[in-house]
Amino acid sequence: MLVLAVGLGGLAESSRRPADGFRPQNPRPQNGSRPQRDADDRLLQQLAIADRQWWPRAEPLPGGGTRYVYRRRPGDPELTLGQIKALMRDPPTFAVERQQIVALRRALLALGVRLELRQPQKPGAAAEWDPAARTVRLKPAVVAKGSAEFARVLNHEAIHVAQSCRGGGIGAAPLPLGLPRQLPAHLQLVLQDSTYARASTRERELEREAYAHQDRLDLGLTLLSLHC
Repeated sequence: MLVLAVGLGGLAESSRRPADGFRPQNPRPQNGSRPQRDADDRLLQQLAIADRQWWPRAEPLPGGGTRYVYRRRPGDPELTLGQIKALMRDPPTFAVERQQIVALRRALLALGVRLELRQPQKPGAAAEWDPAARTVRLKPAVVAKGSAEFARVLNHEAIHVAQSCRGGGIGAAPLPLGLPRQLPAHLQLVLQDSTYARASTRERELEREAYAHQDRLDLGLTLLSLHC
């Protein structure tokens, strides 16, 4: 979101490996300064803990039998019992999402963009891109939602940063990138949220473009490379 704003929606495709939380072999770039690597590790470890909430589980019922419980994001299909049991045997580790988070974070820092885990200035926003301050603010609660949510929100903001570059550079007023703006079904009403009640036509245009592509986790890096 621009200062200006972004809510949460959609689900990026997750990679899967045997579950045990975060492992060092989850792919992440090895370049960067030691402080950067340490910050990456701390964030990834927090996300790994949060990701466990997305593992299905079986609960015994008092009268006998078993209830299977799992969480579902907006736009996700319901799982069959067979799919639930398969995920219990091999829970997702979100390695792809974590790799994209680290790569995007480092690309933004290299461009001079500050990343802050703090409450956005825009009421109701999960995150925001503030061109004047050259800062992306992400609500700390986004970390608690896990890697898929965090990756999508950060990717959304990276698209806004690319829009600023399209407008003249980091810190410039953003311009649309010319990407298709058809929203997925579960996001059709997102711009009617109270967060956008006072948004201008241009702001809504920029938000629609970011929402339409936030699930494409490789796109943010590509757009930053092309426009910044």
